[in-house]
Amino acid sequence: MEKIFKNSKTSSSSSSSVLLNDQEEMNKKIEELIATLPVVSEGSVPHYQFKGCWYPSFAIRGNIAADLHFQAQDSDIFLASPPKSGTTWMKALIFSIVNRNRYPPNERPLLSTHPHILIQFLETGHYRNGNIPENLDQLPKPRLFATHSHYASLSQSIRHSSCRIVYVCRNRLDTFISFFHFLRLHEKNQPDMDATYEKYCRGIIGFGPFWDNILGYWQASLEKPEKVLFMKYEDLKEDLVFEMKRLADFLGVPFSVEEEEEGLIEEISRLCSFEILKNLEVNRTHKPYLEGGAPANAFYRKGEVGDFVNHLDPSMVENLMKITQEKFAGSGLVFKYSIDKLQNS
Repeated sequence: MEKIFKNSKTSSSSSSSVLLNDQEEMNKKIEELIATLPVVSEGSVPHYQFKGCWYPSFAIRGNIAADLHFQAQDSDIFLASPPKSGTTWMKALIFSIVNRNRYPPNERPLLSTHPHILIQFLETGHYRNGNIPENLDQLPKPRLFATHSHYASLSQSIRHSSCRIVYVCRNRLDTFISFFHFLRLHEKNQPDMDATYEKYCRGIIGFGPFWDNILGYWQASLEKPEKVLFMKYEDLKEDLVFEMKRLADFLGVPFSVEEEEEGLIEEISRLCSFEILKNLEVNRTHKPYLEGGAPANAFYRKGEVGDFVNHLDPSMVENLMKITQEKFAGSGLVFKYSIDKLQNS
């Protein structure tokens, strides 16, 4: 989509009026475009299809605004993921690895700030409700962003720049269970398991279909390995130190021999561990991490591989496995469903 706005530096006396004019134009463009989009109103949250991706109503305006306005820089780092696929954990890891020399151990921002504040989503953070942010140019370099959008749904500014994209995903069975429990924690109208499962399998779910979300980044990682790093939640659980080194190398900030000998990788892995993050006071509160967002504690449940066996009946497992196998056939992409047995799809 052609860009209609440009990030520009203006004097303090004129910036507010310029921003107001831009915002009014943005609001008009957003509403005009939303009126043309396919929409499904099943459940408590309507979903709009934009550029092949189903966006929940609370994210669609922010996504359109980012698509029209955001200007990527070559030094930017993006974390992309389907919802409930290890996003919070990966935000903690990326922030800690990139900023490891900026803060002493006892002053790590993760100790007092939720990971979703440290690396905000474009759709529901920086551009929430279609608002144009004023401070993107003032963010520390490299700028860190997150998105749930499909690769094909990213703005041309992101896809055509040299910015790096880290993609993390998780086997679909565990992801669905995590997604369902997340909805139960923050939606006023309690979701029904069977209805949610049915929509999930049809792909009409937040930032779905899951197969398009995953396969888009998988293919991009094969074609442009210098731009897209494809990571799996199960691999992180199995060998975190190895995956952290791979991540740091991709981000252009590899761990030195001295850092490895000093145990810095292990230090960061402990700080970012599920147990430590879950029990920090900032992550235990029932208050939203952002205005209008989910409670801070909603992002930490179990973090286990294979927990789906405790929640899904065999027919649901078989059906979702079949859909996954059919959609991913020929891609070479497989997932682990048990850390112990390493069972592949």
